[in-house]
Amino acid sequence: MTTRPALSRVEFIALIAMLFATIAFSIDSMLPALPAIAAELSPDDVNRAQLILTSFVLGMGVGTLFSGPLSDRFGRKPVILAGAGLYILGAALAYFAQGLELLLMARVIGGLGAAAPRVVGLAIIRDLYAGREMARIMSFVMMVFTLFPAVAPLLGSIIIGLAGWRSIFLVFILFGGLAAAWLAIRQPESLPPENRRSLRPALMWAAMTEMFIHPRVRISILAQTLAYAMLFMAITLIQPIFSEVFGRTQTFPYWFAGMALLAASGNLLNAALVVRLGMRNLATFAFGAQAVLSVLITLAWLSGLFGGAMFFIFLAWLTTVFFMVGLTLGNLNAITMEPMGHIAGFAASISGALATVIAVALAVPVGLSFDGTPLPLTIGVLATSGAAFVVMLRMRQLDLRNPQWGF
Repeated sequence: MTTRPALSRVEFIALIAMLFATIAFSIDSMLPALPAIAAELSPDDVNRAQLILTSFVLGMGVGTLFSGPLSDRFGRKPVILAGAGLYILGAALAYFAQGLELLLMARVIGGLGAAAPRVVGLAIIRDLYAGREMARIMSFVMMVFTLFPAVAPLLGSIIIGLAGWRSIFLVFILFGGLAAAWLAIRQPESLPPENRRSLRPALMWAAMTEMFIHPRVRISILAQTLAYAMLFMAITLIQPIFSEVFGRTQTFPYWFAGMALLAASGNLLNAALVVRLGMRNLATFAFGAQAVLSVLITLAWLSGLFGGAMFFIFLAWLTTVFFMVGLTLGNLNAITMEPMGHIAGFAASISGALATVIAVALAVPVGLSFDGTPLPLTIGVLATSGAAFVVMLRMRQLDLRNPQWGF
């Protein structure tokens, strides 16, 4: 049973999208700063600068374990506001960090705090919506969420040009403060006191057991992991590939903006189709198509036949990777959360933590294996999208045996 939404749908979507965008902003706006950070803090091994991205994601994945259960116990708003405070602290520490190791520690702290808006925001959606309507709301939220990266690298490059790369962290403080204030003033608490759960270990173990005995939940978490791995691989390597392989350092923010704008249409398409076609079918198609396209781009690069046109072929393929997110992650989150409404915060935490941490573990070796070609990325995406397609076919078999699960 869901609580009646208090905000208008438009304002609710905008608010949740801003909470989610804390993560995208904290990652994508750093992309133009990587060369400057590498030159200043890691001149002997410039590839280590990529860890600024994955350290934040790692912190977010760990923080995800705690945010949901705490929100089930104390309510959604207090946990998001506490997380926003930790995020702001991490940004402040990063601003003053004088070494790469200290900067990475600050980014982990910021990621720990950013987990709360992401996970608890998802729990708020589940508090208020269910089923395919939840997937529809998630599609609109993810559309706004993916539009934001269109301007984040450009904004980052402008900030760097005006005040240096450290000033980006001051903007993070401002952004986090505004999002927290909006939530505090406008969004009522979505979890009534009578529906809150104790943090007793026995209850938490029972909730985890309930999650993992449900085969659809297990499979959707695995598929989410593979989807996030693709996304993290792309985000980690996009700037080095544009700069070192194609010589597009100066124009990178504009190419990235174009890709993000095109990719955002995936969420709009998903919102239009998900009620009619179902979450599983759309995600399965997206993974299968991505695997085929990744085979083609890998063969195209290895053939060496396309010369100067290869940049535009790669650009089109990379856009499909981000487009794939719009047809998968929102749907997979909804599939995971649908049978877990009574433990929404806990379920969002466990699924998000597992998917994020394992995805980082898959993406980091791919990023560090960058060899001056796009092949580590194209092969990594091929492997993960192919595996995700197989996983979704397994879910289809389960649905055929259990028609009441079909979404």
